[in-house]
Amino acid sequence: MEKGLNFIGSSRKDIRAFPEEVKHDIGYALFEAQEGKKPAAAKPLKGFGGAGVLEIIENFDRNAYRAVYTVSFKKVIYVLHCFQKKSKHGIKTSQRDINLIKKRLKVAKEDYEVNYE
Repeated sequence: MEKGLNFIGSSRKDIRAFPEEVKHDIGYALFEAQEGKKPAAAKPLKGFGGAGVLEIIENFDRNAYRAVYTVSFKKVIYVLHCFQKKSKHGIKTSQRDINLIKKRLKVAKEDYEVNYE
């Protein structure tokens, strides 16, 4: 059974600003996640206790793009944050982005409790 796909905050608007090729690749990875698969471009995001929060990593034209989503819910996947990574050195996600992801994960939990349970 395919899960639903919901976007939290500005994540839908943010992903729409990505280059076409990046949007296509991330979109396909999210589709795979909806089907219960783990996309090849996705890996667990550190600091979120396991594989419940994943990030899709896309490199294009010497830029790095990320889409963070959660598979923690039975009926729906929530896209929490989409952004172009600014840091040119190191792979660590900024604390500002981590804080935003944590905040949006809480919003996703509240939405799920209201709309799906």
